[in-house]
Amino acid sequence: MTGNALELRAVTKTYGPVTALAGVDLEVGEGETVAVLGPNGAGKSTLLSVALGLLAPGSGTARVLGRPPVEALRAGRVGVLLQESGLLDDVRVGELVTAVAGMYPDPLPPERVMRAARVEELAGQRIGRLSGGQRQRVRFALCVVGDPDLLVLDEPTVGLDVEGRRALWQELRARTAQGRTAVFATHYLAEADDYADRVVLLAAGQVVADGSVATVKALVGGVEVRCVLDAADPAELELLPGVRQVSVEGRAVSLRTSDSDATLRAVFAMYDDVRDVRLESTDLESAFVTLTGGRG
Repeated sequence: MTGNALELRAVTKTYGPVTALAGVDLEVGEGETVAVLGPNGAGKSTLLSVALGLLAPGSGTARVLGRPPVEALRAGRVGVLLQESGLLDDVRVGELVTAVAGMYPDPLPPERVMRAARVEELAGQRIGRLSGGQRQRVRFALCVVGDPDLLVLDEPTVGLDVEGRRALWQELRARTAQGRTAVFATHYLAEADDYADRVVLLAAGQVVADGSVATVKALVGGVEVRCVLDAADPAELELLPGVRQVSVEGRAVSLRTSDSDATLRAVFAMYDDVRDVRLESTDLESAFVTLTGGRG
């Protein structure tokens, strides 16, 4: 064991002329909950597939729980929920969860897992008769039934209703509280903000930010100072302490700053007509757009 649940070293992956991953280094410590974020085409799914041994990297190495990915999966130490994973339509939910549990050395009780995934009432139904959201709940049950040390989830809440999302994150939190590790890719930035210990932000196959949610927000200025000025000079405002970005539209001024106290003192010292002052925390979406160049 190395103390890391997941390690990628200088990983590259290309598809013809397209570079999906460009020398990515990543370490995920045991017990962390890490969100992998990025615009479409940033390399999120490719990164997870390489980490799981489903894709061979063009160069570089991947290790899971101190061993090659395939060995970790064969040992039953990894639970996986991918965007596109087929289910057997003619099999009943309870039969499928029980059968998959039997493939692991020390699984959780299938009844307990189905209850946690909110599919207990569907145990007698055939997979082919389930809705998209219900199928996603079943996939999550299959992901955790083996009691894995590492969970890897690609867009885990797609198609889920509010109850389904709540159930998934409740179970995930319970597992990480026991020292398990979770790595998930998502387009729902609010989920990363609420549930991740750490955010890894990809753009064009490269890691452009890596740290806690607060750290990533701080990269683009942790707070916005907004106010009204009759005659604001953008060049002067850019020189104020802590200011990283200035926006002036008419008399409305927005200053993204890493030190709101120092910025406010300077604004009041420089301008006599400051009014309608308010502070707004930079949200993860603003940081995402700024750091990825606005690509969605």
